[in-house]
Amino acid sequence: MKLSARNQFAGTVTKVNEGAVNGIVTIDVNGTPVSATISMAAIRELELAPGKAALAIVKATSVTVGID
Repeated sequence: MKLSARNQFAGTVTKVNEGAVNGIVTIDVNGTPVSATISMAAIRELELAPGKAALAIVKATSVTVGID
């Protein structure tokens, strides 16, 4: 798979919360949970389920940074 997005984080799906149209998929990336809202059609097409290897791919024009 070739992608223009350079921020690719390999991990394992830990949770899939299904909704009517969209779902929230959580991927564990080295102990850090990364969540994304995607369509239920995509969840089914990719066969996403806990334990499955997946990539969290981030392509953003803006990133917010904060501190305590």
